[in-house]
Amino acid sequence: MKTANRAVALIYAIPIVFGLQFAATLTIAQTETLDGLFEELKTAEPEDAEGIEKQIFQEWSKSGSAAMDLLLERGRAELREGNFDAAIMHFSALIDHAPDFAEGWNARATAWFAKDRYGLSIVDIRQTLLLEPRHFRALTGLALILERLERPEDALQVYQQVEEIHPHRPEVELAIDRLNAELEGVSL
Repeated sequence: MKTANRAVALIYAIPIVFGLQFAATLTIAQTETLDGLFEELKTAEPEDAEGIEKQIFQEWSKSGSAAMDLLLERGRAELREGNFDAAIMHFSALIDHAPDFAEGWNARATAWFAKDRYGLSIVDIRQTLLLEPRHFRALTGLALILERLERPEDALQVYQQVEEIHPHRPEVELAIDRLNAELEGVSL
């Protein structure tokens, strides 16, 4: 019976292994595409930045596997509906099968944040940033958490990192201005 179980596990593992190999190949192409988009973003006019951001988000959302993309979309749909536990379930399955897919980690971090589970969100944000250090949405989420934890200096530093990556996010510019004013008021 144990041999049969191993054989079944091996059969199920084959598509996953090939999917990961495909995803790794796709990641090289995605990296080149993302590098170009991030360069454009740094020099873009404010009115063009939103379109470039959408293109980056589309690239981040490509896992290289239709099944993994489906898990991501199902999780996002549950998140939009406010079904945070179901979203976490989908994102966790995605992470289990595609642990090198940064957007899976970021999506689950967002769901944890929505449940006010900041520690768990930070753990997933950390993994997101290990896989994609330019993930300005994950960094923005981290800054929001730091603000909620009443760590304005740290939040300001993270927002400033976001601004270096993506200089045209109005909510980030407002947060930087607000935190600068708040911290200057504290030091007076």
